[in-house]
Amino acid sequence: MNRGWWWIMMAMLLGWATPQGTAQELAGAPAVPAACPQRLPLRTTFTGQQKFRAMVAKAEAENWRVRPIGVRTMLAAREMVGTPYVNFTLEADDRIENPIVNLEGMDCWTFYENALAFARMLRFKPGPYRPEDMLHMIEVERYRNGVCTGSYLSRMHHLEEVFFNNESRKLAQNITPHLPGAVRLQREIREMTVQWKSYRYLRSNPRLVPEMGKVEARVSTLPVWHVPKDKVRNIEKDLADGDVCAITTHWKYGYTSHVGLILKIKGRAYFCHATSDRDKGRMTIIDRPITDYLMGASKHAGIAVCRPADVPPSALWRQPSVRR
Repeated sequence: MNRGWWWIMMAMLLGWATPQGTAQELAGAPAVPAACPQRLPLRTTFTGQQKFRAMVAKAEAENWRVRPIGVRTMLAAREMVGTPYVNFTLEADDRIENPIVNLEGMDCWTFYENALAFARMLRFKPGPYRPEDMLHMIEVERYRNGVCTGSYLSRMHHLEEVFFNNESRKLAQNITPHLPGAVRLQREIREMTVQWKSYRYLRSNPRLVPEMGKVEARVSTLPVWHVPKDKVRNIEKDLADGDVCAITTHWKYGYTSHVGLILKIKGRAYFCHATSDRDKGRMTIIDRPITDYLMGASKHAGIAVCRPADVPPSALWRQPSVRR
């Protein structure tokens, strides 16, 4: 027996890590980078500590940790249903970039990130949990190669890059190309370069615009697939709890216009997301099945789906005093 498998067996026997998925977590993805230094005050980077503490208490009482990553993500997502829709919660400074969490207001992207980060946190390290622990998991998902350098450009601003980068780190699988009916897309990504004045960091530092253009040029070359919406009903059975579901668009300068999470209910794949639609309350909701959602608007082209994985557990689980 090699040393790696010895550790896996000991972890399972002594309770330092949960048995479900342990081998994959330890032998799969590379080690998680250390958390970046907090360059902005915690009162700026983390909003909703009372909500965080309540979610931690419930997760510990109900032992969410032993559930698969997708189920865990949706348990967290359900606790965020009803949260007001708020734009631009990540724009906390004119120049300094820092991981941000806001549990009192979120948009479609931060909603999925918050749910996934909370779920991953429970497996990454033992409690007690602090806001900084969730910020670390946000950094792993949101920033290129899991590292926030303090620069706005270290954040991944396009879902296509998030899916590609996280899959390259074995933290997710983009299942879209393997779904029946999937087709390849090719777009020239120019959204942020053309509309740079709409983004606080770019507006405050125009010298970043040419570099953002280089980022968008790279994103334009990534292999991007989607399932057209008239084919989605056929693949609902292939979707799972916690899948990150991006809504693709017909716009020639972008791939996606919206994102949310999949929640399976009685065999159907429901779309759980933060919506700006006033008719739906401008908040996080469990919406209709994804097929019905897509058919509700001509602007929706289809979906791209990424299935997150757990991050490898931290060395803190190896301490003999830690028992779960």
